[in-house]
Amino acid sequence: MGIRELQRVLLDQKEELDVLRRKRFCHRAEEQLINLNSSLAQVVIGVRRSGKSTLCFNVLEKASVKYAYVNFDDENMYDIAVTDMNYVLQVLYSIYGDFTHLFLDEIQNIDGWHLFVNRMLRKGVHILLTGSNSKLLSGELASHLTGRHHTVELLPFSFKDWCNYNSIAIGPLTTKNMGMLMGAFDQYLQQGGFPELLIENDKTSYVDSLFHNIITQDIQKRFKVKYIDSLERLAGHLLNISPAVIVKDKLQEQFGFKSHHTLGNYLSYLAQVYLICKVSKYSAKSKERSVAEKVYAIDVAFMNRRENAFAGENLGWRLETIVYLELRRRIRTVGEDIYYFNNGNTEADFVVCNGNKTLGVYQVAYDIENPKTRRREINGAVSAAKITECSNVFILTDHQSEIIVRDNISINVMPVWEWIVRRE
Repeated sequence: MGIRELQRVLLDQKEELDVLRRKRFCHRAEEQLINLNSSLAQVVIGVRRSGKSTLCFNVLEKASVKYAYVNFDDENMYDIAVTDMNYVLQVLYSIYGDFTHLFLDEIQNIDGWHLFVNRMLRKGVHILLTGSNSKLLSGELASHLTGRHHTVELLPFSFKDWCNYNSIAIGPLTTKNMGMLMGAFDQYLQQGGFPELLIENDKTSYVDSLFHNIITQDIQKRFKVKYIDSLERLAGHLLNISPAVIVKDKLQEQFGFKSHHTLGNYLSYLAQVYLICKVSKYSAKSKERSVAEKVYAIDVAFMNRRENAFAGENLGWRLETIVYLELRRRIRTVGEDIYYFNNGNTEADFVVCNGNKTLGVYQVAYDIENPKTRRREINGAVSAAKITECSNVFILTDHQSEIIVRDNISINVMPVWEWIVRRE
């Protein structure tokens, strides 16, 4: 690409910023995790279309700093190499003048990008990066930038974000506000949290297109996957059955993979691009934690908005997925992890730990009115609480609230929407 053509492309991208300035965006909690004064590269990672670019744009605009912008997820930029970055930098200065901050969107599309980022950091430029690949922007950042980065994970809209965007008050919990929140949560449970679904009419086509782009753009191009049809069928199957414990032998047989190695790679790719999330079993034994993994969709939209999806009517599965994603958003401390609990007799959906200390036990059930269901959910929560020595125990439902005391363990039963807006 010639320098004049590069200038035209980057000018077009600058116009996109002007369009964004005329739109209304909601505040997201992750904004406060970005430090524009830091000498570390600020890295925002997450699934495609979760709002990473908008988050960075909001932070930069609110701070009124001088910044330049490049979007590498642009077909006009696909032939840019790291050796061309001096030309990119030259054009940016010609367009934006002097700037203190540089916003590099979907930087992982440039091989060797870290060399350029390191050079900018050494020059004292404040860097914001976004990317849709957890391995690239965590494992490789750790080695290439030698600790000179701070990572922020961004998932699709939380229920709080969804309410914020739709101007629904999350407090105080008056009768009116509670009714509004219940109605809003019913919609969120069905629709999911991808921001653009709030304005898209054909939601199924949008989700199908997003699913396909993640497979082809974020996996096939990056990892040179040969059997893309098998990968896409595997991904669709996992989203249809999630949340579920995966049995690799069965998956290998079902999809005809020749080795565990190929299947393992495909599962890793799907997790790296945030299409699925994997949860390990709570166990002191490392082997058990790595073998019996449970998978979740990154958003409930992938469970019920795709064509040929089969999880659409299972409200319990979607409720459990929303709780998992909310717990994941709440993890801010290195060392905190989410597990599922199964001791062979009873189960609990989530155990949140910090090292060897358990912070909370969470059971999710759409309702516990049926005596058999009630007994099963209580027994699972109590068993997990005893074994993990945890007193912070919840059964999260669609609409029920009460306090249950069993074997001297107090269980807080409350609706998921209330648990989210109250926040522990």
